[in-house]
Amino acid sequence: MNVLIVEDERSLANEIASFLKAEGFLCELAFTGLEASEKIAINLYDFVLLDLGLPDYNGLDLITEARNQGSDAAFIIITARGAVDDKVKGLDLGADDYLAKPFALVELFSRIQAVARRKFNILNQNLNVGDFVVELQSRKITWKGKEVIITRKEYDLLQYLIINRNKVLTRNQLYEHIWGNILDDQYDSNFIDVHIKNVRKKLNEHSPTPWLETVRGIGYRVSLE
Repeated sequence: MNVLIVEDERSLANEIASFLKAEGFLCELAFTGLEASEKIAINLYDFVLLDLGLPDYNGLDLITEARNQGSDAAFIIITARGAVDDKVKGLDLGADDYLAKPFALVELFSRIQAVARRKFNILNQNLNVGDFVVELQSRKITWKGKEVIITRKEYDLLQYLIINRNKVLTRNQLYEHIWGNILDDQYDSNFIDVHIKNVRKKLNEHSPTPWLETVRGIGYRVSLE
């Protein structure tokens, strides 16, 4: 998951980023509202962790901006403000959850997982895909109880396609989710094609994967009934 942490308290922002990176998340930091606004306008994020008490911005305005721009990132408000009206207004504007400071990082992680399950309509920790089972908690894929050996990036790519099942994802979307924001001098969409080819090869050694579709000229889709 690609996460933007919007927090002007740098030590806390870095602490959150370090924790989430250890859990396999990609993290970017924004210490001001303006910086966050610019990042949200041009980049794709799965989650935005948003402090309302920014020095130059009303954090609630960032939610409005993002929704007006068509962002489908999940927003979790993290703030010292305890007023009920701030919480209600944030949720009304499209925030997905609210966590008051101080909080434990494990609680934040639990909230992110809960929001992800709601966002992607995941009812349990295992997803059946063809003859395979994707085990979200242990981050592995199995076939008839036997683990299929794939790399971490291949798993991340496949999981993201599966939780967005029946939705066409562009190569750019997949790249940003797995490797972070696209830089013109580094981006190569062939990275995605190579990884998909490798995933197909490894899975097809166990069972056919007609559900992993190439959408010509656009990207890829996992088609499930």
